[in-house]
Amino acid sequence: MRKMLETVNTAVASTTARGRRRLLFLPVTVQLLLAASLAALVVTDWMGGIYWTPGRPDALGTAKLIGALLCGSLAVVSPRLGDRSLPAIAAVFAVASLCFSAAMHLVLSVGSQAFGFAEPAALVWLLLLVARRGKPSWAAVAVPLLLMAIVLRPVSISVRQTTTIMALFLALVAVTALGTGLGMRLLLADRRRQAAALKLEQRTEFARDLHDFVAHHVTGIVVQAQGAQAIADRRPDMVPPALERIEQAGSEALASMRHMVGMLRGADGEVALAPLAGIGEVRSLVEEFGAVGGARARLELEGTFDGLPVEVTSTVHRVVMEALTNVRKHAHGCTEVLVRVDRSADAVTVRVSDDGRPRHVSPGGFGLKGLAERVGLIGGRVEAGPVTAGGWGVEATLPATAAGVSA
Repeated sequence: MRKMLETVNTAVASTTARGRRRLLFLPVTVQLLLAASLAALVVTDWMGGIYWTPGRPDALGTAKLIGALLCGSLAVVSPRLGDRSLPAIAAVFAVASLCFSAAMHLVLSVGSQAFGFAEPAALVWLLLLVARRGKPSWAAVAVPLLLMAIVLRPVSISVRQTTTIMALFLALVAVTALGTGLGMRLLLADRRRQAAALKLEQRTEFARDLHDFVAHHVTGIVVQAQGAQAIADRRPDMVPPALERIEQAGSEALASMRHMVGMLRGADGEVALAPLAGIGEVRSLVEEFGAVGGARARLELEGTFDGLPVEVTSTVHRVVMEALTNVRKHAHGCTEVLVRVDRSADAVTVRVSDDGRPRHVSPGGFGLKGLAERVGLIGGRVEAGPVTAGGWGVEATLPATAAGVSA
């Protein structure tokens, strides 16, 4: 019991950690492409004379080049910054850019000398990331500063038709980046909410299953021990001590199970019980699937399934149920579904395959993810993908014993 609870907590923690890592890190190829693009913009500015225009003080041109390089470097490493450090550092850079624009206003006289592509592009990228995942309190400060730094640079020296048009263009780009970032933030928040609801649903379902599975075994131990005690007078020297230990162990396990169910459920109230499922229920699933109409369903059983733990047979039932549900939802033009369950000495293999053409499925689906977590709790694994003969297949390998969930 204790080991099972630790497994559940570890799975939840690892899922949360993976979600946070996906928010913080970009693929290496994307980071390399970003770095190459910003470097190309620096070279473009250099070739355009932004950093070395004749007659302008060298120190100012060097400062502009250093500022562009620093902003570009921050943009490249920004995906690895935290939700607080990212908007804080971005705000500092935005303030520095505004100060530099004010300094150029005092020194330069030609408005076009103030504009370059590299620094605004880096600031736009920072604006996108801050809007996407920056801590709200920090982002509320950083976003206005970034917008001002981006839009005011072209008109920092003089307000002319060309500089005004460039400022309006940058404002459009900045607002687009801001809207994109906020849209992604809302989408990620919605997905996190769905994931949290799914976890709660899975925990409640797992609590029901634990009540059924564990109570089924433990209650049998208690009943058998009590029955044996009723005839203990026939062998008083051997039976009673052993039976008392069995009864005590069974009662303690049942109490631990009830406590664990309450922790997993996370809410007060009675836990609704789910019926135990076996190979017979799997056969009924397949028959009902074919009786509804559409694709034909066929079940093949290999080996003997007597003596399998109820945790395993019930998980087999859930695998078949989820796979058949996905066939109904996603297999276009499917005419036949094959469900095969093989029992070997130490494993049970479940294969569900169809001959249909899979429709486009959003990668954010949770059905197979939840199934994989459920199978993993008893030490099994699940794979899904296209099959050689065409169509889609789901294969789960489960231990023939309940070693994955034993105490």
